[in-house]
Amino acid sequence: MPEASDTLNQRIWQVVSAIPVGTVASYGDVAKRAGLPGYARYVGRVLRNLPPSSTLPWHRVIKADGRLAFMSGSESERRQIACLTKEGVLVRRGRVDMKRYAWHQ
Repeated sequence: MPEASDTLNQRIWQVVSAIPVGTVASYGDVAKRAGLPGYARYVGRVLRNLPPSSTLPWHRVIKADGRLAFMSGSESERRQIACLTKEGVLVRRGRVDMKRYAWHQ
C-alpha cells in the first residue's frame, strides 16, 4: 500500500507545484485536480507532513471559504501570511478573497 499512497502524494504535490504565484487554491480544489474528489482532508495531511526543507508552495493552499487553516496568531499562520503577501496576495483577518485570488485554469 505505500506505493499507492506515494502515488497519491505525488499527484497532490504536482497540483500544488502548478498553482501560479499570486493565486491560491482550496484543499478541495487541489484534491479534485489531482483526481481525488472528496479528499480535501487528505491533501491537508499530505501538506502538513512536508519536510521543512520542501520548496513546494504549500502556502498557496487554503480553505474553500478563503480562510487560512492555521490557528490565528500561530507561527505557521504568520509564515503563510508572509509568503502570500510576498507574492501579492492580500490576507485580511486570516482570510483571502477567493474571487480575486483563486486559481482558475
